[in-house]
Amino acid sequence: MNPCEEALRLIEQEVLGIRARLDAQLPYALQMPMVPAANVSDEAMSAIERHMQAGRQQLRKRIAQFLRQLRGLAATPANVARAQRRYALLKLYFQAALTHFEIFAEVLTQRSQHGTGIWLAGLDVAAQDGLRQPGVPVAPPPVICYVERGHGGAIRRARTRLPGGGDNPVAVIRMPRERMVGTGIAASLYHEVGHQASALLDLANTYKRASPSRFVRGPSIWRAWDRWIGEIVADLWAVSRVGIAASVGLMSVVSLPRAFVMRINLDDPHPAPWIRVKLSVAMGRALYPHAQWSALEAVWERLYPRMQMSAAQRASFDALSRAIPRFVAVLLSLRPPALRGRTIGAALSLPDRHPDALLARWQRVKARPQQLLADTPALAFAVLGQARYSGHLPAQTELKVIAELLQRWALAGYLPWSAGSAQLSVVLNQRRPPAMPPHAGSLHANPFAAYA
Repeated sequence: MNPCEEALRLIEQEVLGIRARLDAQLPYALQMPMVPAANVSDEAMSAIERHMQAGRQQLRKRIAQFLRQLRGLAATPANVARAQRRYALLKLYFQAALTHFEIFAEVLTQRSQHGTGIWLAGLDVAAQDGLRQPGVPVAPPPVICYVERGHGGAIRRARTRLPGGGDNPVAVIRMPRERMVGTGIAASLYHEVGHQASALLDLANTYKRASPSRFVRGPSIWRAWDRWIGEIVADLWAVSRVGIAASVGLMSVVSLPRAFVMRINLDDPHPAPWIRVKLSVAMGRALYPHAQWSALEAVWERLYPRMQMSAAQRASFDALSRAIPRFVAVLLSLRPPALRGRTIGAALSLPDRHPDALLARWQRVKARPQQLLADTPALAFAVLGQARYSGHLPAQTELKVIAELLQRWALAGYLPWSAGSAQLSVVLNQRRPPAMPPHAGSLHANPFAAYA
């Protein structure tokens, strides 16, 4: 056989193989083995399936067009080279389609794991609730969560470009397994949610447009805020949703060897951990004024005292610390168009998240928190986090309550009852309140009480 004819025949067979592989790719709904309550929301699944179907259709059209052109080519060396170039591009499109499939398959496959799938479905509901901003007519995208080993969380935001092209149809939040403990879940979850919220409301870009560093050749401090603003705004969102639970959770995440905590790197979008915790505390103090923020800040400075810093580090961190109040004031005074004339501070300060309001609510719900807090996921995490910090909720009880809340949120999306309904308590055998050790209300239950 003529070598050119053989080359064209082999290319055709390879493309037919790609088409057969593409045709064998079934919808996720026909492959995922999870129990119904562990599934992602109908909205999220529909968005993913529509995205994948559109990608497959586009690739089929490319394949059909390629085969028509290939079969009309004369068997010449020039045509073989041209066909090979087009085939190489077609393979890249196919690899992109497989990449998109694997991104979502990895997330969905975890839903079949006993226990984990239900928790993830509950986290989907909690994340969706954390995206809602009262008075803002911005439709939040569907959110799905998965877990992975590692230290920190991450988000692949909705409407951002996927590898190989195309926009992501849903927000995909990666939760580190080590954070799946107590209200530490909330700190990581709502930080990642904050990245999506910032994109929807244009918070970080609003700051960059108004930043003093654009108008003055001022101190390098303001350039540091500009570099870190994306992460700072996500931390702000977390504090606005769950109060001090966000700052305490952040402290846990960045409790690393001293060299890492005190290292300033402007090539990293994350603030240096030592100053990042102080920023979180300052934003909490501005949104929800209370003495607890100063107490928590004192704890942090005891854990990583300035005496352990080098002279250069101390000078840098002192300058940053002095600039925090003005920076936070500037940030909270901005008025993004999406907030319809309100400042960021006014919009994100939720009256029911003030420490006194959270503790008062805890007193009302502590007999059955898993039922009485179930209809408001973000508020539930805020109440539990505040109760734990204030010494009213021991860690082992907190984890049990959160596990039951996650079950409720997952099941409420499948059964015809709200998450806080009495019927769901019967179904889940959650009619009895969690056992509270006799010392739960004492100062000894608060791990930070000694530093207050």
